Amino acid sequence: MTSPPATDAYRTWSPAAQEKALQALRERTTKEWRPFYCPDPVCDGNPHGEWEWNHARADQRPPTDNDWLVWLLMSGRGTGKTRTGTEFVHRATKKLPRIALVAGTSTDAREVMLEGESGILSIAPPDHRPFYEPSKKRLTWPNGSVATLYSAEEPDRLRGPEHYLAWLDEPAHWPLVQECWDNLLFGLRLGSRPRIICTTTPKSRPWMKELIADSRTRKVSVSTYANLANLSPVFAERVIGRYEGTRLGRQELHGELLTDVEGALWSWEMIEENREPLPDSFDRVIVAIDPAGSAKKSADETGIIVAGSVGNECYILEDRSGHYSPHGWAKAAESCYHRWDADAYVAEVNFGADMVISNMRASGIEGRIIEQRSARGKELRAEPVVGMYEQGKIHHTETFETLEAQQTEWVPSESRNSPDRVDALVFAVTELQKRRQKAGMANPANLRSVS
Repeated sequence: MTSPPATDAYRTWSPAAQEKALQALRERTTKEWRPFYCPDPVCDGNPHGEWEWNHARADQRPPTDNDWLVWLLMSGRGTGKTRTGTEFVHRATKKLPRIALVAGTSTDAREVMLEGESGILSIAPPDHRPFYEPSKKRLTWPNGSVATLYSAEEPDRLRGPEHYLAWLDEPAHWPLVQECWDNLLFGLRLGSRPRIICTTTPKSRPWMKELIADSRTRKVSVSTYANLANLSPVFAERVIGRYEGTRLGRQELHGELLTDVEGALWSWEMIEENREPLPDSFDRVIVAIDPAGSAKKSADETGIIVAGSVGNECYILEDRSGHYSPHGWAKAAESCYHRWDADAYVAEVNFGADMVISNMRASGIEGRIIEQRSARGKELRAEPVVGMYEQGKIHHTETFETLEAQQTEWVPSESRNSPDRVDALVFAVTELQKRRQKAGMANPANLRSVS
């Protein structure tokens, strides 16, 4: 059985440390300190009665049931997440002897969780202020409760120590969040009900999605606007003015978990907001083909995309991509060519121009074939096309589920699979932007002699 925290732990400190702690207590006692939680559990945090100052809102109070493991404050900037974490830790130290404080870096831990405007050292009650030992990265409260600081840059540091409670600040933005999380859980084995509080603006990552889906997680999501009374006018003007009305504002101000894949070149918004019906006619229509190296089911698909242009606008008309034999993909492309009265085929021939073109001709294709040789990487080729999506110049005329999933999920630095449909789309749009006219027969009588 664990012994209760020693109330006279300060007696083991050196005389200099005791004097420093007493001086800090004196300074703190002379300052105005106000409690955070009023008796009303559903309070909106605005002044009332004897509580003449802004204080805790209902969403800043811990979950009331006993079955939770994680209290996830997934809210916008300036919503009081840090203050909530700080107050929760101060209350927890009245009962729990060992606590972990984890931030993105050691500097973040010190400047935000400890010394910030809402940090542990800044808002500690005069009679319950911890003693901070920077060299040991440790806080010790007067009753003996200890909190240790950790950096998410060093997940292995969390492997051995045991804790009753952990406070994680901005974990959704840690590069090594999964490693930190796994090691933390191994050490969170003290007490009958270990707890974790996570204070973070959201970010669409597998770790966060799994955390939200866990039945032991209690999620709170609050908009920046809920805490405007405690924010400076400068913050409201600069931060809200900068982000409101933007996609990033949904995350940074309203605490919304965006569904886009981190690192993907396309977002759902780029595609969804620019859908348009078919125009009456096109300047040009292209059938683009990214042939697969094999017809096996385990091989990549052959990308076949039809796109048309009207002025500076491009329209994605059809996606016929799939697993085909060489003859099969040639006939599928030919079918698209005739259906849309296309001007030309664009075919990727990096793995053998003669083979690709010979297969198309042997399959009965008679139209113009433009060879596409990819000298640059897939990401570099795609970037100008992504830019056109961002500018609203590319329109999907219907929902192409598989193509759009590939666009919004393909992360160039992480993907091992070739984005066949995306490649064909990029070939088609790139060719259309060359503004070539439909090929025709030259009339020798119209040729002028050049002296």
